[in-house]
Amino acid sequence: MSVLPLVFTSGWASGINAYAVVLLLGIFGATGVSDEVPASLQRTDVLVVVAVLFLVEVVADKIPYVDTVWDSVHTVVRPLAGAVVAALLAGESGSLPQIAAGAIGGSTALVSHLVKAGTRMAVNTSPEPFSNIALSAVEDLGVAGVVTFAIFHPWIAAAIAGTLLLFGLVILVFLASRIRRFLRRRAQRREEKRRAQAAFPPPA
Repeated sequence: MSVLPLVFTSGWASGINAYAVVLLLGIFGATGVSDEVPASLQRTDVLVVVAVLFLVEVVADKIPYVDTVWDSVHTVVRPLAGAVVAALLAGESGSLPQIAAGAIGGSTALVSHLVKAGTRMAVNTSPEPFSNIALSAVEDLGVAGVVTFAIFHPWIAAAIAGTLLLFGLVILVFLASRIRRFLRRRAQRREEKRRAQAAFPPPA
């Protein structure tokens, strides 16, 4: 129970930016800020890899349409990361609490990821890139702030994460029409590309 709020919060944050979660937790553990972080997340090689991936995500997540491709690739990565981080936080390898923690972290990360990906599809219906940059920056700052807050006030941070997740689901419902518009445009572009390739086949 003591680690449950951190498990939930890390799951929510992993659905938005899994690399930032691992990087922050690893730094907090390595610097002695928190005793809750397992040693496996504090390893130098792990921190270096996630730091590089975090920088790649910072750039990719702010480019229209590239962000949606990136989200598609991470439909598996983010929930898996949320489950692994949650299981490591729970400790006791193979125990029922660890399995339950992994399930909570992974499912929360999946829902959070779907909210993020759906919202980004709706934003991509706008022709200008500034909304993508602003939304991505807010997400990055939100993840950093809530995860950091969770180290010192885990239950309050979990309540904040839960509220943001619920708020995101509500927004997603209101943005459903824009998401459908984005999917139609993408389908049309694919069909136009297919027709162009059929009309002008590459030389043998």
